Amino acid sequence: MSTELPPHADFLSFATNLANTSRSMLLSASRKLPEVTIKEDSSFVTTTDKEVEQKIRDMILAEYPDHGIFGEEFEKINTDAEFVWVIDPIDGTAAFVAGIPVYGTLIALAWKGKPFIGIIDHPMTNDRWTGVNHTCAFHNNKPIKTRSCDTLSSAYVTCSNSDFMSPSQLVKFTSLRKELTYVQYGGSCFAYGVLASGRSDLAIDAGLDAFDIYACAAIIQGAGGIVTSWDGAELSFDMDGTVLAAGDKSLYQKVIKQMVVLSD
Repeated sequence: MSTELPPHADFLSFATNLANTSRSMLLSASRKLPEVTIKEDSSFVTTTDKEVEQKIRDMILAEYPDHGIFGEEFEKINTDAEFVWVIDPIDGTAAFVAGIPVYGTLIALAWKGKPFIGIIDHPMTNDRWTGVNHTCAFHNNKPIKTRSCDTLSSAYVTCSNSDFMSPSQLVKFTSLRKELTYVQYGGSCFAYGVLASGRSDLAIDAGLDAFDIYACAAIIQGAGGIVTSWDGAELSFDMDGTVLAAGDKSLYQKVIKQMVVLSD
C-alpha cells in the first residue's frame, strides 16, 4: 500500500466520535444481562451488537453519505467506494455475554480497500488504541511503537482461539506452536492492541473477517509492525480469514517462511 495517504485528521476526529458513542452504549449495556441469539455460523449476537452498529452506521451516513460501510451485523453498503468504514460493534461478543472485560469496538476506515485509520476501544478497561497506517499509533493518546523480537523461541504470541482454524490451518499452527515457548489465548482485539504497544510480539489467527482486523492492522502498522494473511497477502475485504501480525518484520519473515514450507 502506498504511504501517500489522504489527510487523516478529520477522519480520525470523526472516528473518535464514533468510538465515544459506542463506548457509552457498551458501558450502559454492561450493567444488564444481554439478550443473546445464535447466528448461522454458531457465533453469539446480542441486541447491543446490533444497536451499536446501527447507531454508528447512522452517524456515518449522516456525515459521509458517499462512503461505504462494511459491518458485521448488517448488509454491506457501497464497498467499492474510495472510503469504506469497517465496523465490529463488539469484538469479543462471547466475552461480553459472559461479563469478561476483554471486548471492545473496532472502527476502521479503509482507503481503496486497504486499512487506513483504526480504533480499538475497550470501555471496561478504559483502553483506546488509535492509529493511521504507516504513520502513527497511540494508546490512550500516548505514542506507541512495536518492539524488537527476531526469534520465535523468545516471542510472546497470542491467538484468539485455535478452534476457529480449519484442519489444514490447525496443522500449520500446531507445527509452528512447537517453535514457540508460550501462546496466550482468548484476548480478542485487546491482544492486537498490546502488540501495537510493544507488550507482545506475534498474533496468529484464522476465521476472521475484515471487520475483525482492519482497525487492528491500521494501528499495528502505524506503530511499525506488519499485518497480512498467513501467505503474506495484503488484507482485503475478501480475505481468506487468516491473520499474521508481528511487531518485528524480521520475526514476521521467519514465520512467513515456515508457513510457506508447510504449504508445500
